[in-house]
Amino acid sequence: MDANQTITRLAINDVTLRNRIEGILGKVGDFVIQEGGRNRPELLILELGRDIDKEFGLIDSLLSSGSVNEIFLLSSNTEQDVLLRALRSGAKEFFPLPVKENEVMQALEKFKKRKRSAAISSEPAKAGRIITVVGSKGGVGTTTLAVNLAVALMKRKSQSVALMDLNTVFGDIPVFMALKSSHHLGEIASNIDRLDPAFLTDHMSKHSTGVHVLPSQSYLNGNRPITPEGIDTLIDLMQRMYDILVIDSGQSLSQTSLRAIEASDDVLLVSTLSLPCLSNANKILHSFRNIGFTSEERVKIVVNRYMKKSSLSLEDAERSAGLKVFWTIPNDYQTTMSAINSGRTLSQIASKAAVTKCIEDLAERLTVRPQERNAKGWSLFGKKKS
Repeated sequence: MDANQTITRLAINDVTLRNRIEGILGKVGDFVIQEGGRNRPELLILELGRDIDKEFGLIDSLLSSGSVNEIFLLSSNTEQDVLLRALRSGAKEFFPLPVKENEVMQALEKFKKRKRSAAISSEPAKAGRIITVVGSKGGVGTTTLAVNLAVALMKRKSQSVALMDLNTVFGDIPVFMALKSSHHLGEIASNIDRLDPAFLTDHMSKHSTGVHVLPSQSYLNGNRPITPEGIDTLIDLMQRMYDILVIDSGQSLSQTSLRAIEASDDVLLVSTLSLPCLSNANKILHSFRNIGFTSEERVKIVVNRYMKKSSLSLEDAERSAGLKVFWTIPNDYQTTMSAINSGRTLSQIASKAAVTKCIEDLAERLTVRPQERNAKGWSLFGKKKS
């Protein structure tokens, strides 16, 4: 049986009422009526008869023994004493007869939501690692790094990796990975109360490399933006489902993206050795510090398209930011653009290229355990010793 389906028992003597309840269950979906059998019912819908004392005794026995998860009651008797006993019995819902279909349907939907929440809370806490990539300016290679870093992380050992696009207006991850997905973040935002592992899995696209991708939506298409509270809920679930979550935040510092950044284990601030980029990087770092980040531990400057003969040096960048450069990625415009234009990753078109190897080394650096760093030759700030 599908995990989303609910085993339901009906204890209803009135044939007309029973048929009506069966019809409502059919409209809501995911409720399977079983009469007898070995499976414990999750939901019991009980019609109260004349012997109130006996039936409330039965309800107490069923709930206290764990023989059923929840009980809905139906009754034509709406006297205050009956309503009070129904409340004290632990029954979840009480419907006076004749039942109103919309009230029963709403109660069933709430039951499904409680069931999903219980399933999530009972899962082993995976506490997956979160890596957010933020651009100091448009066009610095944020999405290129996010996509290829996710793929490089996927190649390491046996781990599950998800890639989420929070660049809501100009999200290009599907283009970079030649993904044709009919689902996007906007659908999650519109159905946040339905979010559970099954719903999320249905809305993720699996790339040929094994990375699971959640594309962004576009506000320009009238999609509802995800709220800060919604992104908290989504990230919490994705941490339980995946070993590593990579987030492409673009250049956005909205309340939503800041929530994602605050939840991250590592924030990769991407810049190039140009004055406008370094100036923006400096402003972003000040913003991070103002909201309580410990930049030296969580925020890491990554210089993309690095050339040793640049008019600005790494030391210039470090003086501007007040923070050591964590990583440099060599300039390889031709290989990178070839990958983007073909909708393929760097490892797919140029597995031995220096830029590909550098991002793979970055993936290793971000996931290697602290006790392994000296053995692998990492310096204090993450760059390899020459």
